[in-house]
Amino acid sequence: MRTLPCLRQRDARGFTLVEALVVAGVIGVLASLILPAISNAKGKGYGVVCLNNMRQLALAWNVYAEDRDGYLAYNYGVSDTYATITNGQFLNWANNVMTWDLQEDNTNETYLANGGLGPYLSGVVSPFRCPADRVVSSKQRDAGWRERTRTYSMNAMVGYAGTFIKGGTNINNPKFKQFTKLNEIPDPSAIFVFIEEHPQSINDGYFLNKPNALPPHWYDLPAAYHNGGANLSFADGHVEYRKWLSPGTIHPHVENGVALPVAVPLDDTRDYDWLMERMGVER
Repeated sequence: MRTLPCLRQRDARGFTLVEALVVAGVIGVLASLILPAISNAKGKGYGVVCLNNMRQLALAWNVYAEDRDGYLAYNYGVSDTYATITNGQFLNWANNVMTWDLQEDNTNETYLANGGLGPYLSGVVSPFRCPADRVVSSKQRDAGWRERTRTYSMNAMVGYAGTFIKGGTNINNPKFKQFTKLNEIPDPSAIFVFIEEHPQSINDGYFLNKPNALPPHWYDLPAAYHNGGANLSFADGHVEYRKWLSPGTIHPHVENGVALPVAVPLDDTRDYDWLMERMGVER
């Protein structure tokens, strides 16, 4: 009877400790090279989506005005926004107020879709939020929330601002002109309309600062989601990315950690001056 030849026994020896450490080291080096590139690419992708959101909002804002003989979208503060929603009206450009609690304004997309600029976006609400904005409070995170619905706010000097307007003047900035019609803006390329707002200060959609305040303060803070900068759209429809130059402009989100208003460092007002120059014009 023929027997099968014996097969040479394979070397069953595994990796030595040294070899395993070498492999782990190589993987670590590769990860250190690849992961930052992936993260950077992801961040750039978020920035592109955000700029596109800004374009869509700017277009909707302009078409809204064209349909109303040049009158601009309402730009309400907290009390007016709540009052109109309570009455079943969705008049504001963005009909919600952002909070750190569990109010439905933070997640209810219907408020954004049904009024203001929502119909000019075909009821799509994604343009109201930058994908890099995933900031929620600990209470919201515990409730399973991953994000809120809005990142952007509107320049306080643009649009009819409800109870903030007395005798045609914005009581927050009485020396500046309130633009209620598109043709009142002398240079639409020089006045911003929408801006990414810092999660610590965003509540209503009304982005307020006071250029004549001494010493200067940030009453509402710009965000810095994109490599230390923010995206803005302007009244002529163009969008810009602004990288903030002053360290005093960039504040990380720390729950209950930023007390408003925030003082602008007197030795570096570059970002503040840049934004105030594009906020409005004196009367």
